Amino acid sequence: MSLSSDTSEHLDWLESEAIHVIREAEAQFDNPVLMFSGGKDSLTMVHLARKAFYPGQVPFPILHVDTGHNFPETIEFRDNLMEEHGLELIVGSVEETIKSGRAKEEQGPDASRNKLQIVTLLDTIEEHGFDVALGGARRDEEKARAKERFFSHRDRFGNWDPKNQRPELWNLYNGRSRKGEHFRAFPLSNWTELDVWQYIQQEDLEIPSLYLAHERTMFERDGVLLPKSPYNDLREGEEYVEKMVRFRTIGDMTCTGAVESTATTLDEVIAEVATTQQAERSARADDQRAEAAMEDRKREGYF
Repeated sequence: MSLSSDTSEHLDWLESEAIHVIREAEAQFDNPVLMFSGGKDSLTMVHLARKAFYPGQVPFPILHVDTGHNFPETIEFRDNLMEEHGLELIVGSVEETIKSGRAKEEQGPDASRNKLQIVTLLDTIEEHGFDVALGGARRDEEKARAKERFFSHRDRFGNWDPKNQRPELWNLYNGRSRKGEHFRAFPLSNWTELDVWQYIQQEDLEIPSLYLAHERTMFERDGVLLPKSPYNDLREGEEYVEKMVRFRTIGDMTCTGAVESTATTLDEVIAEVATTQQAERSARADDQRAEAAMEDRKREGYF
C-alpha cells in the first residue's frame, strides 16, 4: 500500500519536528540517553536519532530497563537492532534491583514488575549521571501522557508534577535544571499510533514479530487477553485457549494484553489501526489497576 502525498508530507513534518527536539536535547544537555522498550515507538526513536546525526553515530547510549519478564522476542529484537547499528546499550535490571533490596517483588496472581521499573530507571539515571532521557511516549496514547511537554522536568527524586510544567512557546524548550534534577524529552509527542505505523512503512523499518498476528496460547482476565508465560499464574476458573492475536503495545509479559487479529502484514496492521474503535492501551492490565494508574506511576518517575 503506497501512502498519499498528503500523508507523506504530514509524516515528513512530524519527522522534522522530532529530529529538531532530539538535536535540541543533545545541544542543551551534557549527558543524554535514549530509553528503549523494544516497541514500535522505541524503534522509531532509534531511527530518528540515527537520521538526526547522520552520517555520524548516535552520540548517546540506549537504555533498556529489563524487568526479566519481557517477551523473548523483544530481547532478541533489541540485541539485533543494537548490533546492526553499532549502538551502545545499557541495561538496567529490575531483577538486580530486587536482589539489592531496593524494590520488593509483588505477590499474588496479578503480580507484576511493571511499577518496579521506576526504581531501576531512576537508579540507572543517577548511576550514569544522565541529565535527559529521551523517550517515545506520545500524547495520544494515554491521558497522563497527553499532559507532558516536549521537555518534561523531573525533580531530584525523579518525580513529575503535571501542574508545574514549563511553557513551550514556538520551538523554544527550557532545559535548565538544578543539580540532581533531570529531564525527560518526548520527540514523538504529536504523533499518533497510525502516524508511527505509516512512518515505519514509509521508512521500511523492521518490526518485532509480536506486532503481527500469530497463534498464541492466551488466557482472559478482567477482559484482557494475556499471554501464557512462566510469570502468570491462572486464577480459579481461568483456562488457556489458542488465539490468533497480535500486540499493539509491548511491555512486561505479566501485564501486556493482546487483541484478536488477522493482520499478518504491515498493510493489514495499518488498515486495522485506522478503523479500530479500541484504545491502544486498553489491553494493558497495568493501566487498569486504577483510573489514574499511569499518572500515579509517572509522578513517581515512570517512563
